[in-house]
Amino acid sequence: MKSKETDRSLEESFVSREEIFHGKIVHLVRDTVTLPNRNTATREVVLHLGAVVIVPLFSDGTVLMERQYRYAQGRVMYELPAGKLDSAGEDPQEAAIRELREETGLRAGKMTPLGYYIPSPAVLGERIGVFLAEELTEGEISLDPDEFLHTERRPLTELVEEILRGEIEDGKTQSALLRVYLLKERGLL
Repeated sequence: MKSKETDRSLEESFVSREEIFHGKIVHLVRDTVTLPNRNTATREVVLHLGAVVIVPLFSDGTVLMERQYRYAQGRVMYELPAGKLDSAGEDPQEAAIRELREETGLRAGKMTPLGYYIPSPAVLGERIGVFLAEELTEGEISLDPDEFLHTERRPLTELVEEILRGEIEDGKTQSALLRVYLLKERGLL
């Protein structure tokens, strides 16, 4: 890995911002930046509070997955439980606990943070906290009024094979499942 000093030579500096759109979930801005060579450039960025994705892993090696219609893709997607942060200051682990309970009814006796996933670093400011939920107990589902989904339990090993065959396309789901699988295989979890 390169040194931080070398990385600093690649940094761009903020000059000004133009607001383009401010919606419920996304905030689109056009920033002017100074490049490392002192020229200026424009960067269009979608600002986002952030989100979480949770791998609910049962003791038998199965994972609770969701099927949910995603309007932007025009189809039902196969994903892990996930959701956005409610505010800029919200603790991602607290959001993961909330989203897991609301979408699946599950409560985790053990919640392990596994780092972050950045879905599209060139244009999207979203960072997704990745969590492993274990020691699961069932409870009541409490979906948002505009949220509709189905859940099913599947073996982690089968899900990894589906990712490798290109059958699970959601990036956060791929990243989180593969991370958990490899950490388990290497005895690090």
